[in-house]
Amino acid sequence: MGRSPFTLAAAVTAALPGAEVTGTRTLSADGDARFDSAVASLADGRELAIRVADDDEAARELAAESLALRALTAGARAILPFRAPEYVGETRVGDGRALVTELLPGFQVEAAHVPAGRGTAESMGAAIAAVHGLPVSIVRSAGLVSRSAEESREDIRRLVDDAASTGRVPARLTARWRDAVADDELWRFESTVTLNGVQSTSFLLEDHDERGPQVTGLLNWHGLSVGDPAVDLAWLSAAPDAAADVQAAYARSSERSPDGAIDVRARMLAELEFARWLVHGDSLHRPDIVDDAAALLEALAEGLRADDLAVVAARNEGVDSALDALDRVPAEAAALIDTSMQTDAYNPDDLWAQESDEESISAENTSEAARRAAMVDVETEDLTGVGDIFTAPADVDDDADDDERDDDEAQRAARAALQRWKSSDSE
Repeated sequence: MGRSPFTLAAAVTAALPGAEVTGTRTLSADGDARFDSAVASLADGRELAIRVADDDEAARELAAESLALRALTAGARAILPFRAPEYVGETRVGDGRALVTELLPGFQVEAAHVPAGRGTAESMGAAIAAVHGLPVSIVRSAGLVSRSAEESREDIRRLVDDAASTGRVPARLTARWRDAVADDELWRFESTVTLNGVQSTSFLLEDHDERGPQVTGLLNWHGLSVGDPAVDLAWLSAAPDAAADVQAAYARSSERSPDGAIDVRARMLAELEFARWLVHGDSLHRPDIVDDAAALLEALAEGLRADDLAVVAARNEGVDSALDALDRVPAEAAALIDTSMQTDAYNPDDLWAQESDEESISAENTSEAARRAAMVDVETEDLTGVGDIFTAPADVDDDADDDERDDDEAQRAARAALQRWKSSDSE
C-alpha cells in the first residue's frame, strides 16, 4: 500500500486508452487502508476514481463492484432517482487489481449523525426503496447471487447454530434468535434487489433549498444481489435519531406489498453481526476476538427486556434491539476506543458484501466443522479493542441526571464504534 496519487492516476491511461490526465489528488484519508485510492482529472472535464487492492479479499470486492456496475444498464439507471458510478475500466498496478469508475459529487453523513425529519433521513429511505424496486432480472441476468426468503432464513439458522456451538453466546440471545428463525410469519417476504447491507456513508447528498439534503448518488454496489430487503435497513440500529423517519419514507416509497416484519428482521440482522464476529474468531482460533465478541454479546443480552425474549412476540410493541443494551456501556470506558469512521470516503466497506464459502455448499453435504472452517475466509475488521468498552470499570454516580447524561454519551460512542465495524466486510 501507500502508492502515490500520481502512480494511481497513471493507471487511468491503461484502463482508458487515450485519456489525458491533467491533475490528480487523494480520494480521501483512505482510513481503513484496504485500498489505495486517488482522483484523476481529465482534459475533457471528467473526474475519475481509481482504487487499487493488494490483497485477495479487496480484489474480490473490486471484481464484484465491477460486475455490479456493468449490470446496471442504461434502462436500470434510468429507473433510479439518483446516480450510480459509471464503470470506466480495469487494469493492474503492480500486483494489485485496479478499478476506475466515475467520481460522483456529494457529501456523506455517518449513521449516528443522520438527523431526523425531512431531508437526509427521508431521502435515504426513498433511495433504498428505489434500489429494492429494481427488476430482479438485472441481478439474475448478470449471474449475481439470488436468495429466496427460505434461503435467507436458512443462512441465519446456520449462523445462529454456529455461534451457539462455540458455547460463548448467552442463552437468552440464542433463544431470541431461534424463536425468530422459527416464526414463519417473520420470513414471509418478497425477495428484492438489495445492496446486501447498504451503509449510511454509501449515500451521496447535495443540499436542496426547499427539501433539505437529498440523495443524488449511491456508492458501494459490490453487494448487488437478490435477497432479504431488511439487510439494507440493518444500519439503522446505529442511527437512532433518524431510524423512524428512514423507515417511514421507505414504506411510503416502496411499491412492493407491505412487509410488516422488515424492521424486526433488520434489527435482528444488526444483532447477529456480533455472532458473526464470534464465529469468525472461533474459526481463526483467535481467543482475543472470541473474548471480545463474547463480551459484546453479554452486554447485548443484559439489555434485553424480560418480556422480550422472543423477538416476534412483541413485534407490535416496539421490540428492543439488542443494541439498546449499549446504553449500559460505562461512559468512562467509551473513551478507550476510536469511534470515528475509519473508511474510505469513496469506498466505505460493506458489511454484507461478500459471501462466505459455506453459502455455496448445501447444508446436507456440509459438516458443522466445515461450516465453521469456512468462516476463516470472512472479511472482517479487527475488533480487539472494542470489547474494552464493555469490561472497563466504571464509577457509580448517585446523581440520576449525571447518570442519564453519561449513559447517553456512552450509547452514542458505542453505536459509533459498531457503525465503524459495520462499515467493513464481514460476510
